[in-house]
Amino acid sequence: MRIKPIPPEQLNEELRNVHEAIANLTGHRQSQVKMTDEHGALLGPFAPMLHYPQFGIPALSFLRAIDAQATLDRRVREVVILTVGAAFDARFELYAHQITGAAVGLAAGTIATLAAGGHPQELNEQEHIAHIITNALVRGHTIHDSTYNQATAILGKDGVAELFFLVAGYCLIAVILNGFDMPAPELPA
Repeated sequence: MRIKPIPPEQLNEELRNVHEAIANLTGHRQSQVKMTDEHGALLGPFAPMLHYPQFGIPALSFLRAIDAQATLDRRVREVVILTVGAAFDARFELYAHQITGAAVGLAAGTIATLAAGGHPQELNEQEHIAHIITNALVRGHTIHDSTYNQATAILGKDGVAELFFLVAGYCLIAVILNGFDMPAPELPA
């Protein structure tokens, strides 16, 4: 870990408000995921965002917009996020979204396969095409017309656009996590 989480009492008023907004949002959406340390400081990508608010707050705004406008099924979103996390070996992203994936109904074997960088056989049609596209994008490939056309037939054009931005957003998170070498808490047994 290259930076330490900042306890809320050490933040200025503006950053304390950002901290509280993040803590409330993640506490509501991902209540099973440990997002704060014993001092109440935010963990994962949020610590770097608060250390470097000139970059972190705009990044957070982008990610919140993707979440606020989400239309893709939660299971599809978790397949995408786990695929990105595995491609980057982003420890905190994998930690948080293995828990969240289970909470939205992904099977333990599916989660384990995605976290290991594999392609689970039991994905539904939407999850399958989202996984194919995500895999291609995180490996730097262009989405060919045949794949794009299949995806739009399954997810719609707006759904595919959302998918592209979701992949980009979680690649951003993965790079922040890996660049700052942010650890993950232990997964519950």
